[in-house]
Amino acid sequence: MGEKTGMTRNPHFSHDNWIPTFFSTQYFWFVLKVRWQRLEDTTELGGLAPNCPVVRLSGQRCNIWEFMQGNRPLVLNFGSCTCPSFMFKFDQFKRLIEDFSSIADFLVIYIEEAHASDGWAFKNNMDIRNHQNLQDRLQAAHLLLARSPQCPVVVDTMQNQSSQLYAALPERLYIIQEGRILYK
Repeated sequence: MGEKTGMTRNPHFSHDNWIPTFFSTQYFWFVLKVRWQRLEDTTELGGLAPNCPVVRLSGQRCNIWEFMQGNRPLVLNFGSCTCPSFMFKFDQFKRLIEDFSSIADFLVIYIEEAHASDGWAFKNNMDIRNHQNLQDRLQAAHLLLARSPQCPVVVDTMQNQSSQLYAALPERLYIIQEGRILYK
């Protein structure tokens, strides 16, 4: 681990795929949305982790804390299939699960699309439109199952509550233990 990753280091995603989109209207609104969400971020290290509602891929509603088991840490990985950096780092996340599943639990929370095909879209990316309803989001999350996540996958509600409270757009990783935030 410890190696630098990101869009610029992704061999399947060249500069030609994303640089032409900069300074478009979609780019402006997306950046504004992310910055606004960061301003509203009230989570603090050591603070209480939000116990947001999420939806299992079966459609059953539950809360994030239901995935905590005793005093074991719970690693929350927020992202979507249209986020190139989330997808590029997904195999590393799976290695974390393999290496630490004996002492920690893991949960992927599928949030709104970072680069939906009808929003700030990139070339050579997955073709997923903005979710209009919960079924759209569940359907998009099912695409992630092809990557064999090795842990439960849930989706954020259509109110994007977990994404907002954890300031998770376009991607985010948290570790919580006994309801407290250890890492963000």
